[in-house]
Amino acid sequence: MVVAVYKLTATWPTAERYGLLSQTRRAAVSIASNIAEGAAKRGRKEFGRQLDVALGSLAELTYLLRLARDLGYVAPSEYEALDPLRERTAKLLWGLYRKMRPPKE
Repeated sequence: MVVAVYKLTATWPTAERYGLLSQTRRAAVSIASNIAEGAAKRGRKEFGRQLDVALGSLAELTYLLRLARDLGYVAPSEYEALDPLRERTAKLLWGLYRKMRPPKE
């Protein structure tokens, strides 16, 4: 997902370098980074917390990609091509989150 987002944003206006472009890339990197950080922690509870943060970053990325499409930075065809990857990322992340969250008492 991160590589796809970096490639997609490479053509965005330079005026967005410190705005939407940067925020979109940070959100994508945050998803993977939080999964990695959580996997390195000890215990399911901490991993689950990091996965929760990753889910928030995924929601942010989803919004930012839609906004970029609406602003014309992403062609509808590019958005539609990336959306299955975003959807697959969401399904995998939710599945991992459900598996790792602490059991309810």
